Amino acid sequence: MSNAGRWKVVVGAVLIQLCLGAIYAWSVFTPGLKDDGWTNAQTQVVFATGLAMFALVMVFAGRKLADWGPQRLALYGGLTLGLGYFLAGLTGGTNFWGVWLGVGFIGGAGIGLGYVVPIAVGMRWFPDRKGMISGVAVAGFGFGAMGWVKIAGSWGNLIDNIDLSGTFMVYGVAFAALVVIGSMWMKMPPEGWAPEGYVAPKAGSAGGDEFTPREMLRTPQFHLISLTFLVSAGAGLMAIGLMKLYPPEALVENGLTAANADAIAGTAMAVFFSLANGLGRISWGVLGDKLGRKTSVVTMAVSQGIFLLLFTSMAGNEYTLYLFATLIGFNFGGNFALFPALTADEFGTASVGKNYPWVFLSYGAGGIIFPILGGWLGDIGNFPLAFFICGAACLVGAVAAFLVFPPHHDEASRPFSVHGFLHNAHLFEKREVSTR
Repeated sequence: MSNAGRWKVVVGAVLIQLCLGAIYAWSVFTPGLKDDGWTNAQTQVVFATGLAMFALVMVFAGRKLADWGPQRLALYGGLTLGLGYFLAGLTGGTNFWGVWLGVGFIGGAGIGLGYVVPIAVGMRWFPDRKGMISGVAVAGFGFGAMGWVKIAGSWGNLIDNIDLSGTFMVYGVAFAALVVIGSMWMKMPPEGWAPEGYVAPKAGSAGGDEFTPREMLRTPQFHLISLTFLVSAGAGLMAIGLMKLYPPEALVENGLTAANADAIAGTAMAVFFSLANGLGRISWGVLGDKLGRKTSVVTMAVSQGIFLLLFTSMAGNEYTLYLFATLIGFNFGGNFALFPALTADEFGTASVGKNYPWVFLSYGAGGIIFPILGGWLGDIGNFPLAFFICGAACLVGAVAAFLVFPPHHDEASRPFSVHGFLHNAHLFEKREVSTR
């Protein structure tokens, strides 16, 4: 495939991720399920199960990528996702165990099987634009969620016309079909292929060494990156969970009616946060290519920390709420473009399919810790403390990212010490300066 032909991979990646983003469209089904007698907790159990299966199965998928090949793995992911939603519809669409098994357990597993494929394949075809390709691929995940919400609701009125059962089955067929089509372009480049004019990094520089997952897990860089991803993504997930809970309270305190406050908070989440989330994935990916991944991650984490610390003083005004929902959503989306590319920079582009799922586990942990913390603090009437903790955590994550430098294989074979880590960091920075 030529330099121009590799853009077909982008088309396939976007098609696949548009469907895998279904997990973030779950909220469109919850009102109908609650009308049928579901509790809030039951709706969140399905969502949490989907996120957990997504993260856990992704580790398995990374291990199978080389054995099964990307086309086969993407195909399995799409069929599994489609089967899960179709099964949820067959069981009536409102039966808790049927929906939990179909959408949460099976559907989440399908997302985990397919998610890593566009990222791994895209980076092999675009080693010169790793941030851009990971951003474009996962932007489909973000924008797809909004599209499926609208098709089920105001655009297509599927839920009103064919009820929840029919909508689940239609989505199951659509997900399977689109991912199967996208998988046609999920092929690794030939051995030794490189874009015209591209020079591979030397060993010891960013992306120059290839690490196995076992080697990566023994490096301090892995734990620093995972810590930053955990707090940055976890804070964003908490903001998603609280965006329609805390702002209405703050707006009512400033004189708005409850109905207006709910409408404004809904707009902040469904429009401003969601659109910025998708745009942030592309924009931060491109910025990462230009500014460097480490600099971009540090900048994103610092700014996110500041936005979260200021959020409670801004949530009570309609326009500042829209602004900060946009800023927080923009940074949240950046996580999913920068961290796969940073993983490739530190532990090798060819190994990213196996390594990134281990880093992604921190997303799953953050998705459990921070939303639950935010909900608990909200229950005791202290939403501001939740945003303060998340803001401070992002600043800590920025420090952790600042300490990351390209690892060497000998670090994976000896015990970790802070003194040794900082000494190696100093030597690397000194070497980088001398080669400029």
